[in-house]
Amino acid sequence: MLEKYLPADVPQGKRKEFLQTLEEVTNGTGRLMLFAGDQKVEHLNNDFYGPGIPEDDNDPEHLFKIASKAKIGVFATQFGLISRYGIDYPNIPYLVKLNSKTNIIPYSAKDPYSKEWLSVDDVIEFKQYSGVNIKGVGYTVYLGSEYEREMLKEAANIVHKAHKEGMIAVLWMYPKGKFVEDEHDPHLIAGAAGVAVCLGADFAKVKVPYKNGKFEPELLHEAVKAAGKCGILCEGGKKINEEEFLKELYEQIHIGGTRGNGTGRNIHQRPLNEAIKMANAIYAITSENKSLEEAVKILKS
Repeated sequence: MLEKYLPADVPQGKRKEFLQTLEEVTNGTGRLMLFAGDQKVEHLNNDFYGPGIPEDDNDPEHLFKIASKAKIGVFATQFGLISRYGIDYPNIPYLVKLNSKTNIIPYSAKDPYSKEWLSVDDVIEFKQYSGVNIKGVGYTVYLGSEYEREMLKEAANIVHKAHKEGMIAVLWMYPKGKFVEDEHDPHLIAGAAGVAVCLGADFAKVKVPYKNGKFEPELLHEAVKAAGKCGILCEGGKKINEEEFLKELYEQIHIGGTRGNGTGRNIHQRPLNEAIKMANAIYAITSENKSLEEAVKILKS
């Protein structure tokens, strides 16, 4: 029952809308397939142009073509991209990313601070007059940064305002900065997950935990438990072999206990038809309760 994920700060008059949104974006499973398209700011053009990347990926519309044709929960990207392309793709379920920063300044030189670009009120106004299908908002918090206080305050307000409007809120919870020795430490990731639920988030996108440089799905148990009613989404990371990626995703959900994934490069760094099949395979595991074998069949169809 999705009602168990209903936050108390969703007003009585918006609770039906919130639950309907959660139903739609998770296909009734409570698990979210988040197609991440925020890297044009985060990684500049490194993810969209170069060896092994199809030429089409350098065109921002490639993201929207995928999101419009594939099965996804939400497509997360910046407000500006949605405003430029949303008129042609109004029916995509969007999650507006409210902050972003580039990777030009290394974390060793300066602790990261990613400030809110636009407010939830701006998103609500845009949703009302544009008719674009906006389901929620997202925001990145860099825990351990000397600026974490400002980001935590912004995140708390964003989540609360989103809930008051019946929208979902997803937080990217990434420990980064001079004082973070290992951002893939399972205990640290669990701490970030605990902060996410303290901020009221519906879902938290976190790093994949490693032990001795290797992923084991059991390493997620601490974070999943620490997050409570906040669903954990593991980041997709760099593009890897499709079947290897799907196997890890299946284990994250069915052994680790996560409630979805946030995948960008492993989808969009492919020609359109391949990207659509990859997204559909990810969605099948995440939100259709399909087996790994069934997902691989979708990939090879």
